[in-house]
Amino acid sequence: MLLLFLSILLIIVGTVRFKVHPFLVLFVGALAYGLLAGMPVELVLQSVKDGFGGILGSIGLVIVMGVIIGAFLEHTGGAQALASKVLSVIGEKRLHSAMGLIGYIVSIPVFCDSGFIILHPLNKALTKKAGKRLAGTAIALALGLLASHAMVPPTPGPIAAAGIIGANLGLVILAGLGVSLVALIPAIFFAKWYAARVSLPIDEETPQIEEQEHDMPPAWKAFLPIGIPILLIVLKSLNDHFSFLRSGPAADVVNLLGTPVIALLVGLGFALLLPKKLEKHMLSGSGWVGEALKSAAVILMVTGAGGIFGKMLQNSGLGDVISQHLQGVSLGILLPFIVAAALKTAQGSSTVAMITTASVVAPLLPALGLDSDLSKALSVVAIGAGSLVVSHANDSFFWVVTQMTGMDVGKGYRLHTLGTAVLGLSAALLVLVAWWLLG
Repeated sequence: MLLLFLSILLIIVGTVRFKVHPFLVLFVGALAYGLLAGMPVELVLQSVKDGFGGILGSIGLVIVMGVIIGAFLEHTGGAQALASKVLSVIGEKRLHSAMGLIGYIVSIPVFCDSGFIILHPLNKALTKKAGKRLAGTAIALALGLLASHAMVPPTPGPIAAAGIIGANLGLVILAGLGVSLVALIPAIFFAKWYAARVSLPIDEETPQIEEQEHDMPPAWKAFLPIGIPILLIVLKSLNDHFSFLRSGPAADVVNLLGTPVIALLVGLGFALLLPKKLEKHMLSGSGWVGEALKSAAVILMVTGAGGIFGKMLQNSGLGDVISQHLQGVSLGILLPFIVAAALKTAQGSSTVAMITTASVVAPLLPALGLDSDLSKALSVVAIGAGSLVVSHANDSFFWVVTQMTGMDVGKGYRLHTLGTAVLGLSAALLVLVAWWLLG
């Protein structure tokens, strides 16, 4: 734990005080942690390969596709056209709440990283159109994505935890929906009244719209590159859960098109329809695609380095040590939350924290008085709440949010990390109250 604290301190001081690039600080910090923790050199090197390759293998191409789609939405004015339409419906005063709810809905079937990448161009355009600061709306979006991702099946973490504990999935869904939606309220207040006070360099940028050369597309057309990928991913998620298409060509098509990388590729195809006339220079290395790939490279490198840091912590055995020390603590419904929070903070992955915590607390549930159907469902939600506390440098989502919005590490901790603490602790308090009243 001391080494973890020193590693995080190194990352913050190196990036904020000395302005060293986050990629270098994360990479060096991960190597230093692994070697000082006594990990074999082979395991340290394997953690570097698995951490970097695993993260980029899962979301690398998604980031690239999302950034290119964003470039076409910005250059053609499609993002602004869509923003004007959305703002006319929801109003500028409710923008933070709207982004939180949009993120919440999208993240039930879509992973947080993919959801943020897909929705970031829309959020950026809405924020500029409304004259708001990006930090507030981006944090509202990120916390909305996290709320349902951690507590509402069919995302893998809650489903796995429910299976290990033996909880009724229907009760988990109902309890997760209730707790996560109410917990999102203080999280949105945090984004609107605290995060929105912080200015980011991106707030000063002028929109990159080439209206002289290209007419702005209609809002419905600008929605397709964002909406179609979400729809495809949702269809695959529903089919995975309910199996309405078990086999055959139709099932193969749904499974293929619903894979995030392919879904974003389809979205990119619709993005190419946004210019009034698609020209070669837009797709060239010096054109829109080339510019997008340059910005994507930075995000990929930093996110990959964050993956190395998280994998190094996982392979060091830190999670096992924490689990063993907390098994003997009797805190009722708070024990699943505390174990999951400790594991999440230590090693970065919410899914790993949920699965590990469920394995630790499952045999302890009768002794804790948590063996009823409702108590088991609330225990799963408590584990999900703990897996939110807190997202920081060892979590790839932290780097996706900060790098795409232009936050430095210090602001990332002040806004994103503190925001996840608000969300997770609010959810834990709600679970505790529900257990007292209903358990």
